Amino acid sequence: MDIALFAASILFIVVSFVPLLPSSHWLVRVWEFPRLQISVIIAILLICHALSWTSDNYWLVINSLVITGLGISLLYQLVWILPYTPFYKKDVKRIEKSQAASTVSVLSSNVYMPNNDFRKLIAHVRNKKPDFLVTLESNEKWQKGISEIESEYPYRKFCALENLYGMHLYSKIPFEEATLNFLIEDDVPSMKVKINLEGQDTLLYFLHPKPPSPTENTYAKPRDVELAIVGKEISNTNGPIIVAGDLNDVAWSPTTRKFKKISGLLDPREGRGFYNTFHAKYPLVKWPLDHVFHSKHFALVHIEKLESIGSDHYPLYTELAFIDD
Repeated sequence: MDIALFAASILFIVVSFVPLLPSSHWLVRVWEFPRLQISVIIAILLICHALSWTSDNYWLVINSLVITGLGISLLYQLVWILPYTPFYKKDVKRIEKSQAASTVSVLSSNVYMPNNDFRKLIAHVRNKKPDFLVTLESNEKWQKGISEIESEYPYRKFCALENLYGMHLYSKIPFEEATLNFLIEDDVPSMKVKINLEGQDTLLYFLHPKPPSPTENTYAKPRDVELAIVGKEISNTNGPIIVAGDLNDVAWSPTTRKFKKISGLLDPREGRGFYNTFHAKYPLVKWPLDHVFHSKHFALVHIEKLESIGSDHYPLYTELAFIDD
C-alpha cells in the first residue's frame, strides 16, 4: 500500500472526528465546515484502496483496518449533511404564491465590504422586489452606493461600520419597533424588528456573528453564545418569527442544530438542498453560511441562491407564505 495513500487516509479519518473534541478553538471547529468536501475525498480514498488491494497478509490487515476507518468516517460525515439533500424529509411544506393570503420576502446579502459592484445588488433588488433587504459587511460606501433604492424602502435601520460587521436593513413594511443590539461583542451588531403581518405581531431577527478563525475570533464561543441567546429568546416568544443573516456557521453544525432546537424554528433548506452561499469565488470551497429560519406560521413559496454580486457570498432570497397554523 502506498505510504502517501495511507497517510492521507489517516489524516481524513482524524479530521472527521476532530470536531468531537470539547473545544471551541477554530482549529477544532473549522472541520465542521467542509463535511461535503471531506466526504468526496474519503470516497476517492476508498476507491484508491480498492484499486491497490493486495494479497500480502500484513498489508491486507492494514488495508482492511484503514478501509473500515474510512467507511465509518464517510458514514459519519453523511449523517451530518444528509438533511440538506433531497433524500431527507422536508422541514417546511411548499405552497404556490397564489394559494397564500399574504407573503413576506427577505433578501440577505453579505456584500463583502471592499467590493464595489453596487449595480449587481441593485439589479437583484429590482428583480426580486423583496419586502426586506439586509446587507451585511456594509459600510458608508455601500450605504451611498445603493442609496437609489431608498425611495422603494421607506423604512430603514442602518449601522454602517468599517470592521466587516456593518448592517443595513431596508423594508417596505412599516416597523412597529426596530432595535439595534450588540449582544456579545461591542463591534458586532444585530437587529430585531417588529412588524404587523395579517394582524399579528411578527418578529424578524438579522444576525452576523463573528466566525472562529485565525483572523477573527480564536474561539467559537462568542458566536455560539449569541445564537443561544437569540434561540432562547425566541423559545419564549409566541407569534410569527423569521431569522436571517450570515451566521458564519454551516447549516449542519452542532451550534446551528442547537439553535434550531432551542428556538423551535424550521429550516426551509432541509430536504431541498445545501444552498451554498460561500465561497462565491472558489468552486471547490462551498458551504451554506447564510441562513433563514422561521416559525411554523409560514410555508415556503421560494428559496434561491442568486447570482454573484462580486462578493465572496452569494445573496440568498427567500419568500414565505403566512399560513397561521
